[in-house]
Amino acid sequence: MKQYKAFQFRLLPTKEQTVLLAKTFGSVRFVYNKMLVERKETYAEFKDDKATLKKQKFPTPATYKEAFPFLKEVDALALANAQRNLQKAYKNFYEHRASFPRFKSCKHKQSYTTNQVNGNIACVERRSYPIPQTKISKNHPALRNPCGLSFEILYHF
Repeated sequence: MKQYKAFQFRLLPTKEQTVLLAKTFGSVRFVYNKMLVERKETYAEFKDDKATLKKQKFPTPATYKEAFPFLKEVDALALANAQRNLQKAYKNFYEHRASFPRFKSCKHKQSYTTNQVNGNIACVERRSYPIPQTKISKNHPALRNPCGLSFEILYHF
């Protein structure tokens, strides 16, 4: 039987890192909510014609970057994972495992997930400690509590 382990790290980011993390949290929330609105509008337009509804292509986060240039400043993988999370939420809804997807709010726990690519995630304190690669999961959700005072990164492997 496989065992999953998680490590929880408390971060004390610099001012620049805090700004970047805040931008990332906001951008991920913005993209998720924007995509949810577009899916609802598409459903309202084609709800009577199920065949046409299934053929509809939904926009990717990259299509929003031209209209909203602030999305270019944040991690593209975090935005792509927001799209995957919305797809998973719809899948769970249609399979009767969850309620209809709701909008993300900045008043509650905020999170985003990024992927480890080419050693881009590392812990640095006097020395550099790269987070080890794993075989089970390479997703790294970052969490921020509602008051915004601390950040945590959960690492599953």
